[in-house]
Amino acid sequence: MAIIDNIASIELSSIMPTIEVDFDVFKAITARRSREDVTENDVLRELLHLPAVEVTSRRQRPAAGDWVPKGVTVPAGSELRAHYRGQLHLAEVLSGALVLNGKRFDSPSAAAMSITKHPVNGWTFWEVRLPGQGRWTRLKSLRSGGTQV
Repeated sequence: MAIIDNIASIELSSIMPTIEVDFDVFKAITARRSREDVTENDVLRELLHLPAVEVTSRRQRPAAGDWVPKGVTVPAGSELRAHYRGQLHLAEVLSGALVLNGKRFDSPSAAAMSITKHPVNGWTFWEVRLPGQGRWTRLKSLRSGGTQV
């Protein structure tokens, strides 16, 4: 359990806890990932002898609170982030909408345009981290082939 002993600090956010680790711990966790689809969270769950968490890649119907832009289901509690002109912008999925700075948006592009003040493709502007996942991916990746999460 040496990896767990080296955790530097834990910061709790309103959405998902974030664990800060030093570079050596990150390298050790990354080295334990047997495949690309194994997340850092999966490695830690295994080290802590916690049961694996099943992530359903498709849903028949969106759950209450999910955000569904253009037919793509983004689960409630998902976090979105974007870097623009040296600033980090954070948003979250709450009550069926993307919420950025307290304002609700129905589309990722509308939320992105509220930051840039000009037209922008929100699907490529935003990164998303789904509930229970450690990795950030482009929001656009959820659209490939009409895949719903």
